[in-house]
Amino acid sequence: MKSCNMGGQAVIEGVMMRYKGNVAVSVRKPDGSIRVGCTRYASAAAKHPWLKWPIIRGVVSFVDSLSLGIRTLMYSASIFEEEGEKKEENRSEVVAESMGKKESSKGETALMTGTVLFSLVISVVLFVLLPYFVSSLITRVSDSTVLLAIVEGVLKVGIFIGYLSVISLMPDIRRTFMYHGSEHKCINCIESGKELTVDNVMSSSKEHRRCGTSFIFFVLLISIIFCMFIRVKTWWLRLLIRLLIIPLVAGVSYEFIQWAGNTDSRLAYYLSKPGLWMQGLTTKEPERDMVEVAIQSVEHVFDWRKYLEDMKNGTRETTASGCNNKGTCTADPYEVRNKIA
Repeated sequence: MKSCNMGGQAVIEGVMMRYKGNVAVSVRKPDGSIRVGCTRYASAAAKHPWLKWPIIRGVVSFVDSLSLGIRTLMYSASIFEEEGEKKEENRSEVVAESMGKKESSKGETALMTGTVLFSLVISVVLFVLLPYFVSSLITRVSDSTVLLAIVEGVLKVGIFIGYLSVISLMPDIRRTFMYHGSEHKCINCIESGKELTVDNVMSSSKEHRRCGTSFIFFVLLISIIFCMFIRVKTWWLRLLIRLLIIPLVAGVSYEFIQWAGNTDSRLAYYLSKPGLWMQGLTTKEPERDMVEVAIQSVEHVFDWRKYLEDMKNGTRETTASGCNNKGTCTADPYEVRNKIA
C-alpha cells in the first residue's frame, strides 16, 4: 500500500492526527472517557505556492509541525487542568482558549512564541554549539575537516541517543512514547490495507519511515556530510556557516524522509533502517486503550474505509472525514474550533 500522507503526534494521554488541514486531538480523561477536539490548520504553504518547492517545503513543514505540536500539547494538558480546577459549565471556554481561537490573548501568543524560541535555542546549544566546541579539540592534533566533521557528527548522535535514553526512563514520558507507538500503528495498519480495528492496530508495526525521530536522526547524519565541505579556518566563521546551513540540512532530510515513506524500493528500506532503530527509543508498545484513543483521532480526520477502497480500485482520491472545510464536525461527543493558529 502507498502512503496515506497522514501524520500525527503523541500528546499527554492522547494522540493528534493531521490530514489535509484537518486536525483532531483525542485525549483519555481521568474518568476513562475520551475527549476529541477538532480544528482546521492552514499551513503558510497554502497561501504561498513557492513554499512548496523542494527543500523549502521541508523547513516550512518543520516549523508548522513544531508550532502545531506545542499547541496540541497545551490543549491536552489543559484538559487535566480543567478537570481539577474548572467546573463543567466552564468547559467550552477552557477548550476554546487551549485550542487557540482567533480572540486568544496576547499573553498566550507570547507564551507560545517564547516556548518555540526556547526550544530552538536549547536544540542549537545541544546539537550544534556543544558538539562543535568539543570536536574543535581535534584541531590541536589534526587540521582535517573530514575528521572534525565525523567527530562532531558522532557527538551529535551520541547526545541525541543519550537524551532520549534518559527521558524515556521517566514514567510520564514513557506513556507518551506508548501513545507515539499507537499513532504509528494506526497509520501502518491503514497503509498495509487492514481495517482500522484495535486488534489489527495492535498487530501492526510501531515504527514508521516518516517519523519525526527519523527526521531528526537524518538531520544529524546529513549535517556530517555538509560539514565536511566547510573548509574555512576561522573558528567563528565555521560556526556561523554551521548555523546558516541548518535550514538546508533540514530541507534535504525532509526530502529523504518523504521519499523513503513513499517508495517500496530496497534502497529506501536499508537507508531507513538507522532511523527505524532510533524509534526504538521514542516509540513503545501501547496498551489497547491507548490504541482506542489513536483510532478516535484517525476517524475524525481521515476516511480510511474510502482509502482502502480507493487503493483496491487503483485510485487515490481519498478525502478527509469528520471535519468539513468550515472546521465543523459531524461526530459526537465533540468540541470544535475554527483555528489552532
